[in-house]
Amino acid sequence: MGTRRHMMRLRTKGEIVFEWCNVLLLCIGIVVCLVPVLNVVAKSFSAEANVVAGDVFIWPVGFNVDAYSIVLGSQKFISSFANSVFITVVGTLLNVTLTVCTGYALSRGRLRGQKVIMLLYVFTMLFSAGLIPTYLVIKQLGLLDTLWALILPTLVSPFNMIIVRLYFYTIPDSLEESGRIDGAGNLRILLHIMIPLAMPVIATIALFCAVEYWNSYFDALMYINNYKLLPLQVFLREMIMSASDAANNIDILSQMHVSQESIRGATVVAATLPIVIVYPFLQRYFVKGIALGAVKG
Repeated sequence: MGTRRHMMRLRTKGEIVFEWCNVLLLCIGIVVCLVPVLNVVAKSFSAEANVVAGDVFIWPVGFNVDAYSIVLGSQKFISSFANSVFITVVGTLLNVTLTVCTGYALSRGRLRGQKVIMLLYVFTMLFSAGLIPTYLVIKQLGLLDTLWALILPTLVSPFNMIIVRLYFYTIPDSLEESGRIDGAGNLRILLHIMIPLAMPVIATIALFCAVEYWNSYFDALMYINNYKLLPLQVFLREMIMSASDAANNIDILSQMHVSQESIRGATVVAATLPIVIVYPFLQRYFVKGIALGAVKG
């Protein structure tokens, strides 16, 4: 009997070939994704002569950090980086706060008009007003050329709210009832009972929001005309797409011998590094959030 079960567990040749094909495809995908990134990083640390000559591939040649000294010392880079940090931190805090409060209120079943409110949230997921009406609303609210134009329009995400609402559904009502017996009100129950239990999903939506706000690009092109208020992603786009000398783009002396490719590479690395550092610590929450979103129906 044991031998029979052992034979049943043996994989067929077709399964083995299929597995190796999957491994091969994944390896190819990894190489395709990593090589451009490594090339950009290598150029950012390479000497001008080697970059111009095309000697740099995935490893720095003539190692130096002049490009980073120039980029990190640029007033325009510092300004755009500070704008992105402000948008990400403030936007994430407000978004998570409103999303958690809304999800909790809609999960308890005591709110009047709860079904109508939920229907309105779902409606915004299916239909949008469009580009021009949204721009006109932002203009009439006086938000043009302000960083709030990149924060307020996406302050509550229906998708994230539904995830939080479903998570609150899984918390037993007995915990809330025990809190009320001890004299706790709605706010105290939310702060001391619900939020500590829901920290995994809160960390998940916080990561979603932070990535979204950090990558703010299209809205900034629409609503921001003041160069001092542009986020880092728009500055990065101008650095990459501009045909003029990179040194002029970031106000540095042309006498400094750093190639345009090195400046662009250093800017890309500096703009990407914060999210790359944060992501590994929150990856498990990110995966859990995707799983929760997959079963939200």
